[in-house]
Parts: sequence; structure tokens; C-alpha cells
Amino acid sequence: MSAAESSTGTTPVPSPVRTIAVVRHAKAEWSDSSDHERPLTDRGRLDAPAAGSRLAATGLPFGLALCSTATRTRETWRLAVAELPRRPRTVYEERVYEASPGELIAVLNEVDDDVQDLVLIGHNPGVQGITEILAGSAEPEAAALVGRRGFPTAAVALLTFTGPWKSLEPGSATLTELWTPHPG
Repeated sequence: MSAAESSTGTTPVPSPVRTIAVVRHAKAEWSDSSDHERPLTDRGRLDAPAAGSRLAATGLPFGLALCSTATRTRETWRLAVAELPRRPRTVYEERVYEASPGELIAVLNEVDDDVQDLVLIGHNPGVQGITEILAGSAEPEAAALVGRRGFPTAAVALLTFTGPWKSLEPGSATLTELWTPHPG
């Protein structure tokens, strides 16, 4: 039996490379309403489509978007997804609102393996935390940018990993890019 064959005599199927696009909501207003109901500012309404354009430029056919139920994340996603050539299935997930990195990883671990690439639209500090925790390695430029800039509003981080969603854990991904709408 060749090294490429398993004990069943079949060639194992290689695990797919998956991409997670982590998006922080665009700039939101500070208001007297509840935190959950804060809308985007004028700048946020300009930056959200730019984030969508960045997602479209990846050329990835995102199969799923997991979006916090907060007004600012829903509005960000509504404006961003309009820039994509194909709208992915969108799930508004309460657990993404105010989630810790560990809670976000738990949500991602539940994703069906039929989904290759997904978008996660959430809030800081959770989105920066999950990006840093998942990234066992990083492209030097992306790592430097996270170190200098943190995770600004409307930023997009791209992480790749190999294997099923349930195998996603700290250090199992590579940070390949951090894009921000206002470089510098």
C-alpha cells in the first residue's frame, strides 16, 4: 500500500483550506439608546461599503456570514454585502454580540463543514482577540499592522486554516491580511 493510501485502500481526501474574514463593525454613534441599538455614523456608512469591496476583492465565494444582532453590525453588513458579487447565507447570531474570543471560537466550531469560507461581523475586543488568538502564524505585514493599529472599525482580517470547523482552536490559523479603511 502506498503512503498516499489509507488502511481502507482509498486515497485520503485532503482537508480544505478555509478562510475566515473577521470584520469589525463600522464607526457607530454614541447615543442615549442601549449599546445594542447604536447606529452607524456618517463615516461608518461610508466605510462599511469599502469593507465590502475589500471582501469582494478577495475573490472568495463566502458561503456564510455570522453577524451580531446589534444595530451597528447589521447595518455594517447590509452596506458591505451589497458590494459582493454573491450574497452569502446570513445568520444573525446573538452569541456574537459582546462575545469573548473563546465564545466566538465556540460559534465557529459549530459551522457545518460544507461551508468553506465565511465572514464574521462583530465587535471589539472580541474580533481583535479572536484574530490574535487564532493566528499561530502571520504574514509579517499583517502582524505588524495589528500591533500598530489594533483592530479599527470596519477593518477586515483574513485568517486561513486547514481542517474541519470543529478543529479550529487557538494557534491553528494564519493571519494573511489586515485591511483598514483608513491606512496610516
